[in-house]
Amino acid sequence: MRVLEWRAGVAADVVIGAVSAAVLAFYGYRIGASWGGAYWVSGCTAGAAVCALALVRRRSRLWTAFAGMGVAAAAIVVARVAHLPTEPGPGVTFGLSVLVGSAVRVLPPRPACAVAGGGLVVVAGAFAAGSQAAVGTMSAAGWAGAVVAGLWPRLLAGRRRAVEERVRRGERMELARELHDVVAHHVTCVVLQAQTARLLAHKQPERLATSLADIETAGSDALAATRRVVGLLRDPARGLPSLDGLDELVRRFGGHGPAVRLRLPEGEDTSLWPPEVATTVYRIVQESLTNVSRHAPQARSVTVTVTRARNSVTVEVADDAPPAPARRLRRSGYGGSGGYGLVGMRERVEALGGTLRAGPRPGAGWSVVAALPVPAREHP
Repeated sequence: MRVLEWRAGVAADVVIGAVSAAVLAFYGYRIGASWGGAYWVSGCTAGAAVCALALVRRRSRLWTAFAGMGVAAAAIVVARVAHLPTEPGPGVTFGLSVLVGSAVRVLPPRPACAVAGGGLVVVAGAFAAGSQAAVGTMSAAGWAGAVVAGLWPRLLAGRRRAVEERVRRGERMELARELHDVVAHHVTCVVLQAQTARLLAHKQPERLATSLADIETAGSDALAATRRVVGLLRDPARGLPSLDGLDELVRRFGGHGPAVRLRLPEGEDTSLWPPEVATTVYRIVQESLTNVSRHAPQARSVTVTVTRARNSVTVEVADDAPPAPARRLRRSGYGGSGGYGLVGMRERVEALGGTLRAGPRPGAGWSVVAALPVPAREHP
């Protein structure tokens, strides 16, 4: 992702540099043709300075923006005093628009407002200095366009963050509703072991120490599961989904979508896995298959693979859909109905101390891979 952002930044700078050169060349040609002599030098120099600041804006968006405004203000004053072509010219306006738009899009609210206000002061100064109506209008239009161009992605990013936070909060609540079942599972084991120990104390006292050790182990498992899930308190009328339901889930999906191959660990009793791990595996497969049906209608097959190592469980859901440019952002968890399923899945997986990756496969297709830690002593 960082490589893509870097490439996008380089491409943007190349475009800005090319447009700046074209604008300055056109401005110099027009001023030379209408004013003659070297009247174009001052305007092109100011424009080149502001455009250069626009190219290095990432070093400090706040100070490069104010430096650009300072150059623009100085150009307006010099043009007025020395009777030079009216400023701000096209080069200054373009560079300043880039600086203002970039600052409004990225900076915190107060500095962003300060930059937007400073740009408006430059526009007002252009009109106050008696600039031609066309020059003042161009400057005002550049400022307004920059503010809109900066605010729009900023608002979209804020909306996305708000939706992500709601999804995470909802997933935490779902996890909280499930703690009841997880704790009940482990506490039931403790109770049964305690009942056994009471019987053994009367009939087979020599086995009492072993039974007490089993109670201690069951209690430790209960505490570990509680810490992993952090808080689950769900309606007891609803049962926790488990790996036993994966066959039915895959069968239902295959009835209206691409064929699905399910691979489970051979010779493994998945019913002995920690309930919170089995539930999370089920949820990941469910959400991933839902994403395939929404965002990859061209997929012909899907492979669901669940593997078990000594200390972890890994689940991968991969499809073979051909690449589609418009699909990448949606499949990353930012599209579709609701659109943030993988954000919730990531929250669930990370709550258990695991990791989740989602992205395109080499050649074609998409995959979701989650790794969940499981204490070695819980291995059957």
